[in-house]
Amino acid sequence: MSRPSTPVPAADDPLARERSHLAGSRAALRAMREDVESLDIKDVTANWVNAEVLARQINDRIKALADLSDTPLFFGRLDYLHSPGADRAEGAEGERFYIGRRHVHDHDGDPMVIDWRAPVSQPFYRASKKDPMDVGLRRRFGYTRGDITAYEDEHLSDPAEAAATSKLLQQEIERPRVGPMRDIVATIQPEQDEIVRSGLGGTVCVQGGPGTGKTAVGLHRVAYLLYAHRERLARTGTLVIGPNRSFLHYIEQVLPALGELSVQQATVDDLVAKSVEVRGTDDAPAAVLKGDARMAEVLRRAVYSHVTMPAEPVMVVRGSRRWRVPAYEIEEIVRELLDRGIRYGAAREALPQRIAHAVLVQMERSGEAPDDRVQDAVARNPAVKAAVKAIWPPVDPAKLVLRLLTDADFLAVHADGILDEDEQKTILWAKPVRSVKSAKWSSADAVLIDEATDLVERTHSLGHVVLDEAQDLSPMQYRAVGRRCSTGSATVLGDLAQGTTPWATRSWDEALAHLGKPDGVVEELTAGFRVPTDVITYASRLLPHIAPGLTPVASVRENPGFFDLRQISGTAEVVAACEELLRHEGSTGLIAADARVPALADALTAAGIPCLAPGEETTAETRLTLVPASLAKGLEYDYVVLDEPQAVVDGEPDERTGLRRLYVALTRAVSGLIVTHTAPLPAQLAG
Repeated sequence: MSRPSTPVPAADDPLARERSHLAGSRAALRAMREDVESLDIKDVTANWVNAEVLARQINDRIKALADLSDTPLFFGRLDYLHSPGADRAEGAEGERFYIGRRHVHDHDGDPMVIDWRAPVSQPFYRASKKDPMDVGLRRRFGYTRGDITAYEDEHLSDPAEAAATSKLLQQEIERPRVGPMRDIVATIQPEQDEIVRSGLGGTVCVQGGPGTGKTAVGLHRVAYLLYAHRERLARTGTLVIGPNRSFLHYIEQVLPALGELSVQQATVDDLVAKSVEVRGTDDAPAAVLKGDARMAEVLRRAVYSHVTMPAEPVMVVRGSRRWRVPAYEIEEIVRELLDRGIRYGAAREALPQRIAHAVLVQMERSGEAPDDRVQDAVARNPAVKAAVKAIWPPVDPAKLVLRLLTDADFLAVHADGILDEDEQKTILWAKPVRSVKSAKWSSADAVLIDEATDLVERTHSLGHVVLDEAQDLSPMQYRAVGRRCSTGSATVLGDLAQGTTPWATRSWDEALAHLGKPDGVVEELTAGFRVPTDVITYASRLLPHIAPGLTPVASVRENPGFFDLRQISGTAEVVAACEELLRHEGSTGLIAADARVPALADALTAAGIPCLAPGEETTAETRLTLVPASLAKGLEYDYVVLDEPQAVVDGEPDERTGLRRLYVALTRAVSGLIVTHTAPLPAQLAG
């Protein structure tokens, strides 16, 4: 196969040399892709199953080697004073590495671009004037539609050069947001890099205010772990859990852009609502109680209440012989299984084998020599099967939860000493239900069924789980997520100030305990890269009222951003504010209390302004998204119009939750925010 070549630019034109290296790297990546596409697997697979698996792996590899024309293949360069790992003898020659989203090599196997996750790339993110990490030069590149248009150098080992803020870094951070979330691989900061590269064995919880990059850090940590532990995670699997489908759609392109295609995405509801259909809702008091960690013990009692101690011996007939296992001996077996704390279903499967073993002991004492086949046959004996059914009957998790929620006496027995009478009445259904299928299950009910299912049969554990917007989970939801990584690790992302559910997380230590990861490390990100200074300063007025212990976000943006408060007389002025912001490049979001969304949608239609729903991708023609405040969390727009702050607060069941919802809405803007209101602003925003 012929390999493309690129012209060599003049030695005195650095930008031309870098463009030449980019062209050569793109050609090399194209050749790598062609090599994979040309693979012939007909003679290397033993059967069609292996052929299908290998074909799928090759197809994934081809996708991972795609060259995205608008995405820079590399974004930085490191010139080391010495070769990494070599002796740093005087006069030793250093090496140069281009840092990019994925590894690219030429036809000789020499690297042209180094993966950002490789150890040799780490100084690009962490080296400084104080600690140059043997880097003589760090170069950042500026791009326009995939082409290099600028570069910026830092001579980290030169004491004569003062430290300075990178202009290209600032421009990349402030670049307009159009379409889904993009990666931050070119702008990762040292404190973020420490979290990204933390090991697979430990769970990390990241507390981060608006715009601190916690979601991006979590996604990049997944990409890093897949790079560093690919074989292990290929076996055990990885999962990203988000608060809703709109959010997952918004972030779904980040990992594929980094070459990672195997990570699953889901909401908590997706995980737990597999055995029943969620068609109902709970009022806040019932939802809070159903999400309370105490419900786990109620369920455990209810499940194991089905175990009954034997009253009769078991008589096994084999040929002309009869073997009798007395009731007291069976009771000892049952109590031993209960004391071991194994899953209800696993213990039920073990019980017939234990009874059969007791029979085999009697056989051996009588002079027989039974083997494992005899034990299996005894375990299948009708008398043994009947005894097991009576002692340890099967349990259907959904039917069990249905009985707890509809049978006051059954609930009272198993909630005794855990829930008081009023709490029991709060979660009981008012109307009887005929069957599991006819029940209008709520999301909280599905979590209870998931807990009961795990008591019966162990939930499959993944290697790593990323849980985003975790502050809104109930203790029982944390337990559901924890079951999915019981033998693996987790990255927990959230902001206590943005908790907008009645059961919102009070502390991360408490959350990690419910997750089953009490030894998890809590890290805090306080440098804001997304929200402009004037906007985050205004929103932070709410912090003393919603999360008094948190450190306010300090924006590192040099551009203070655009911020304006406008008292208006009607929706026409809201529409006018949207039209004003749409004159700027990038995306615009109109965020409003859920109840006001229909009227605003009508006003936009009347004005001839098309708009999208959250999660729908912006286009050049349609750059305005109408966002209910309840769905704003995790999303970002270049410019935001926030309609009627007091209505956002009033739309929640209590003032604290409403103020937290308002804090979320105020912090979605990247470049500018206009707040419009006819009613007085909430008193907590007074400055």
